[in-house]
Amino acid sequence: MKESNSIKSTASLFEALQQLNNLSGGAMTLFVVDCDGKALGTLTDGDIRRAILKGVSLDRPVVDAARRDFRYVDAADIDVAALRNFREAGITLIPILDKNRQIVDIIDLSSQCTLLPLKAVLMAGGKGERMRPATITTPKPLLQIEGKAIIDYNIEALMACGINDITVTTHYLAEQIDAHFSKPIAGVSVKTVHEDAPMGTIGAVALTDVAQCPGDTLVMNSDLLTTISFEEMYLSHKQRNADVTIAVVPYQVSVPYAILSIDGSDSESVTGIEEKPAYSYYANAGIYIFSNKLLSTLSKDERCDATDLINRAIGEGLKVTYYTIKGTWIDVGSPVDFRQAGELMRHHNSMTGAKN
Repeated sequence: MKESNSIKSTASLFEALQQLNNLSGGAMTLFVVDCDGKALGTLTDGDIRRAILKGVSLDRPVVDAARRDFRYVDAADIDVAALRNFREAGITLIPILDKNRQIVDIIDLSSQCTLLPLKAVLMAGGKGERMRPATITTPKPLLQIEGKAIIDYNIEALMACGINDITVTTHYLAEQIDAHFSKPIAGVSVKTVHEDAPMGTIGAVALTDVAQCPGDTLVMNSDLLTTISFEEMYLSHKQRNADVTIAVVPYQVSVPYAILSIDGSDSESVTGIEEKPAYSYYANAGIYIFSNKLLSTLSKDERCDATDLINRAIGEGLKVTYYTIKGTWIDVGSPVDFRQAGELMRHHNSMTGAKN
């Protein structure tokens, strides 16, 4: 919890003004708590000013000016949609309260966009053979784009959404990835687990502890560059009560010829002809939200691809949905993709610098 934003209910309004003054440059809000840490209200300099105008003296306790109808989030049931509404309304600090209304944490929406109740697993065991020779001595997730490892773009995006339980699965040149995450990133320790033999595109999740808890886990390839809204994807997953949500990107195939339609019962009978048709599909983006109950069915002794697990879920009648990525998505699978990703990030950084 941010102690600088917490004040005891017995403190005076003058003490509150001093504490607010020390917060200059940050979120100018105090959370009033009793001796047991129970939240009683919020206090701003505006609240103190209005109390003074009503005749309340500065030696009175802060509860005399605190607002009792403050917004908060239930620690046992994180309401992501409410957090989004708070953010859009310009509310910066949101306390998280337990069942006893004690503050267990405070979310600063100026530095963190939301708080998704998800664990995350990033798959980083592949050899990246299409990126050779660059990947002969460096695992692809650690290749740098504009001075930053590819995987770190994804780690930072997850952390910005409040996802702090992050595991990276490794195999090829695993010791380099272990060393990369040997120190916490922005105070968050990223765990690594090693698959002794290739376990497919999702099998190594069985080596993690994510399926031991109720809820959902975000699983993604570590070598992507994307601006996907994890918040929107999560909300879609929950609103549809899905067991699996697959992030997808629109993909169009254009045929440069006239295509015939034929009668299946008579291979020589033409039923139509279309000049240079285009077919639209949704391509798997390598980002998923799975229920932990489904992930718990993975075996540590069997290879499994994400497509295998998803087809099994469909066969068992579980709900599988998709979420369309509205922003950038690049699968850094080839030198051409790598160069494109670099150009994209250079453009992004130049635009960000111009705004700053």
